[in-house]
Amino acid sequence: MSLRADQSDDRKASLPVWPKDSLSDTISITRTKIMGGIKQEQSDASQQPKASHSADQPQDEPKKRGWPKGKKRKKVLPNGPKAPVTGYVRFLNERREHMRARYPDLPFPEITKRLGAEWTRLAPSDKQRYLDEAEREKMQYAQELKEYQQTEAYHITSAKIQDKRIKKEDTPSVITGTSSGSSLPKASELSRFDIPIFTEEFLDQNKAREAELRRLRKANIEFEEQNAVLQRHIKDMYNAKERLEAELGQDEKRTQALQQHLLSIKHTLVSSLSSVPLPGTGETASLGNLDSYLTRLSGVLEGNPQKHRALLTQLCEVLSHLDSEKL
Repeated sequence: MSLRADQSDDRKASLPVWPKDSLSDTISITRTKIMGGIKQEQSDASQQPKASHSADQPQDEPKKRGWPKGKKRKKVLPNGPKAPVTGYVRFLNERREHMRARYPDLPFPEITKRLGAEWTRLAPSDKQRYLDEAEREKMQYAQELKEYQQTEAYHITSAKIQDKRIKKEDTPSVITGTSSGSSLPKASELSRFDIPIFTEEFLDQNKAREAELRRLRKANIEFEEQNAVLQRHIKDMYNAKERLEAELGQDEKRTQALQQHLLSIKHTLVSSLSSVPLPGTGETASLGNLDSYLTRLSGVLEGNPQKHRALLTQLCEVLSHLDSEKL
């Protein structure tokens, strides 16, 4: 018992003796550190999923490679010639479908990688064929582009592109001035060179539009003149048509009158010559054979008038009794 009491006394003597005020301060400081550590752990735990998500994201999804920074894309002009491709791109376009058919399960990047290796191993003579075709297409594109730049459509398109670029450049300055809360300057404080309508791009666009309007007005005047000439031609042809139709109607009436008169003459001759038969055949005149009858009768009388004197006398007597008013 005495040994245990001595050990407890030694342990108490070895423990430091803290003042009362110092002990309370130490407890409060320790409590503050513990609470701060808990809050720090909670904030770290809340940020850890985001960090892990951002760290895992490149592993799940491949990094998207965009257009190189600082390099501007070449604007494609509408209705313009198609830009040429390089010899390497021509080789890729030609061999890609063959590679897809041969390896249908192969992804697109791997196909491009294999085609690139195949292009590297390609013989110089085979490469030169693609390069020559690309150079020929490039020269053709330059010629077509030069011709396209001379057209009115190119100037109008260029003016529109410049106008859009000016509007795009002016928009940020307007937004900045509005967000900053600064009051807009008065109209008297702006000089005429600050007004957008006096910019060089606007003047060029205005000139192009005025040239287009002049061309359209000139074409409109030419079309109106041609239209007036065509209207006169149409009027003349219409008058000629009416005149020809009137003449045609008169000719048809005259023809009908002549046909009626001819028919009455035939009836008169048939009735008068029905009693005069042809020598040798005894055929008499009728409406069906009147022309052939008169032809043969004339031939008989002219061939031998002395022999057919009696027939000639009979004809003279018959013709003398014809009604002249019906002929």
